[in-house]
Order: sequence, then C-alpha cells, then structure tokens
Amino acid sequence: MKPSLARKKISRSQARNAVLLNQLGTPGLGTLLAGRLIKGGLQLLLFLAGFALFCLWAYRTLAQYYEMMFHDAPKTAPGNLGLALGGVGICALAWVWSLQTGFSLLREASQVSLESLESFAAGQIKMEPAKVILALETVPQWALYGEIISRTFEFKDFPAAMKFVNTVAELAEQAQHHPDVDIRWNKVTLALTTHDAKGLTEKDFALAKQCDALAKG
Repeated sequence: MKPSLARKKISRSQARNAVLLNQLGTPGLGTLLAGRLIKGGLQLLLFLAGFALFCLWAYRTLAQYYEMMFHDAPKTAPGNLGLALGGVGICALAWVWSLQTGFSLLREASQVSLESLESFAAGQIKMEPAKVILALETVPQWALYGEIISRTFEFKDFPAAMKFVNTVAELAEQAQHHPDVDIRWNKVTLALTTHDAKGLTEKDFALAKQCDALAKG
C-alpha cells in the first residue's frame, strides 16, 4: 500500500501529545510526530542550531576557566556572551514557533472531531433494503449477510496484513465507526454494520469503499 500524499488528519490526543512534546521536550519533535514533516524539521533544526551555539559558549567558557586554574593564564572575560544569548534566543524562537504550531494542530483536531461528529450523525439512518442492494453494487467484493456486509482481504504475508489492519484502525477511529476484524495470518476479514441503527447505513458502505481503496494501494 502506498502512503497518501494528502495531509494526515490528526486526533485531539495526537495534537495534545504533539504540544506536550514540543513544549516540555524538544521543539519540533512533536510537530514531526504529528505528520507535519517540513515544519517540524525546520523547528527541530532551529532548536538544534540554538543549542549548538549555547554548547559552544559553554565549551569556550569552561576551557578558559580551565586555563586560568591550571596554567596561570591571564584572566579574560569568560567565553563569548553573545553566543550564549544568541543560542538561547534561537531556542526560544523555535519553542514559540512550535507552540504556535501546537495551537494550530489543536484547532485542526477540533475541526476534524466536529466533521466526524456531523458525519456520524448523518450516517445513522438505517437504509431500506432496496437502497442496500443498490449500495452493494458500489462495493462488489463485499457480501451481504443479513444486516452485515463483509469482505475478506488477502495479502502476501502476516506483516502486510497487520499493516492493513493498523491503517484501517486509524481510518475507523477518525470516522468513529469500527468494523469487526478477524485476522488469519495473511487474510483479514472485515464485517460492517451500524449497531445504533440496528442495520446498515451509509457509513458502512463509505467505510467499505475506503477499505477497498487501501487494499488496492
């Protein structure tokens, strides 16, 4: 399966973790883990550049003190304070930039949650039998079993099957609609129905189409 080039949607928990990692850990690292590779990479490089300047100042300062303590060197101003201030300033800039990105991720996650909620509500109406038959024509590899549609996907090996399952799990979590999953080495069987509606809804067929697309990728 080929990875999608579209921007990955992010959940609230992922956004929150990104913010915590950026602000309490390393600026840019949380952004990277949230899937914002370019912005996260630049933030991380900026922070590392500032940290490198500060380390250079600390090294020069310690070296000068060492010379004064053990080699009777003339006293001079320790290190270069400009390096320290520059390093701290650059690190602070990376920190503020990652904080701004964190707020953006939180807003994006809230929007994704709202869209998921609206989609969830819209797909809760049980479909009439005639509509179910028509909808089945759009997913010909799925079979109808009462109020459930099911399909078995076959892959080259167990890791490929698990990769598919993990991707489906992320997709289902975003849609707030979770299939029943049965794994038999390289075979994965998915079963879909909407329990709250006590039957099949548009959400089941929408998720089935997305799973078909993932398998083809």
